[in-house]
Amino acid sequence: MQPSSQTLAPIVVLFPTIKPPHKTLRFHQICVLILTFLAYASFHASRKPPSIVKSVLGPNVQSNFTKSRSSLTRVSVDSNVTDSGWEPFNGPQGTHRLGELDLAFLASYAVGMYFAGHIGDRIDLRLFLVFGMMGSGLLTIVFGLGYWLDVHLLGYFVGVQIACGLFQSIGWPCVVAVVGNWFGKAKRGLIMGVWNSHTSVGNIVGSVVASGVLEYGWGWSFVLPGILVILIGVLIFLSLVVAPEDLGFESTGKEFEMNVGGSDVETSEKLESEEADLLHMSNVKDVEFSDAIGFLEAWRLPGVAPFAFCLFFSKLVAYTFLYWLPFYLRHTAVAGVHLSHKTAGILSTIFDIGGVLGGILAGFVSDKIEARAVTSIGFLFLSMPALILYRTYGSISMLANVSLMFVSGMLVNGPYSLITTAVATDLGTQSTVRGNSRALATVTAIIDGTGSVGAALGPLLAGYISTRGWNSVFFMLIISILFAAVFLIRLARTEIKEKLSERKWFAYGIVAQ
Repeated sequence: MQPSSQTLAPIVVLFPTIKPPHKTLRFHQICVLILTFLAYASFHASRKPPSIVKSVLGPNVQSNFTKSRSSLTRVSVDSNVTDSGWEPFNGPQGTHRLGELDLAFLASYAVGMYFAGHIGDRIDLRLFLVFGMMGSGLLTIVFGLGYWLDVHLLGYFVGVQIACGLFQSIGWPCVVAVVGNWFGKAKRGLIMGVWNSHTSVGNIVGSVVASGVLEYGWGWSFVLPGILVILIGVLIFLSLVVAPEDLGFESTGKEFEMNVGGSDVETSEKLESEEADLLHMSNVKDVEFSDAIGFLEAWRLPGVAPFAFCLFFSKLVAYTFLYWLPFYLRHTAVAGVHLSHKTAGILSTIFDIGGVLGGILAGFVSDKIEARAVTSIGFLFLSMPALILYRTYGSISMLANVSLMFVSGMLVNGPYSLITTAVATDLGTQSTVRGNSRALATVTAIIDGTGSVGAALGPLLAGYISTRGWNSVFFMLIISILFAAVFLIRLARTEIKEKLSERKWFAYGIVAQ
């Protein structure tokens, strides 16, 4: 992104002491991580309401509750009005309509992702990101207004979701490109593994907020997350700095790092040399920037296609859980007891809590062994038995359900988190693009856009297949994970051969002994 095309954030202009040399590069890196974390967490928080209100909008739970001593606290106590559903989603084909609603959002999101990355490489990322956040927030509120306006037209809800998906697609390429601008490649897996927990944190916040106000009317479950996105968007507009060059720092091509693991001497040298790394803003325009990479050219970059198709199936699984887990918990007895709408929504956050740990763990392991594909494929293979165990034994007791849901979330979200962050950033800044950092948003959009096609397909299939039983849904998820792993086998073999030839893993083994 060319600095000449950027406008500095108002806070930076109003408070010159925020600029270097008053504030260090480390300070601004932390600020960027926090701001982009909040931005994308709010995006995900606003995506969660449709999954929370599914059990309210859709067909009723069958009246086959099994009484137990704890049933007074866990069995559904929702009113008849709440359980009657909402036209047009409460009929015999209600789950089909709900799946189609998910498809409307996620398909437009996937299409918009490709264009958003292409546009993001050419305009001010801060303003583009704010534009996406404002549109997403307003459309989320508009969806919720259907409750008070007593709207029962499928076209209304589908239309709002299509438009919202387009605005939501702006977020991811923008935040990844901004973070990629500020950080070097070393330790990127760990940094972005921690940072990428914003997806799970956003899901948790969205689930808790939407579930907490559900008893007052399902419209509130959309309005409050929509307001949250708008407020965070204002914060981003006021304070986000897109690239270090905008403040006079040198490009991160010199591999600036957040986590300094070296000696005190190295730390002091970096601090002493930081002022020398400052550039006069008048000279920044002279820095060489290559043109934004073409769409087809980005597809031909090494590793982009395999990881993109792997993410297709990984997001298919992750988003099926994102959109259908509360509905599944509501319709599946745990220890013989059906949960209320609110309890099912809050309980589903356990999957996302596991996802936070999974993303961090995948990033840490991939940094340690320096092999993204091997790490991803390991998580994928482990997630298959985890899903089988969850479906088979998750209904035995609340403890078993929570434990297995946590493990499943950790293993399912691990590779999904790694591919959408560290891998996308690695591929977008690899040597084959000759230092062209403007390829980052395009590559990110290709990988996550392809994954989003799978994300659109998963919830739709779940809506149709669930009418045949949840065993069929879990079978679909396991097959999808298998396909995701298959696409990485070739890359994993290459990584293994490289590490064995370099004797790096052997060296790790010697140190461990």
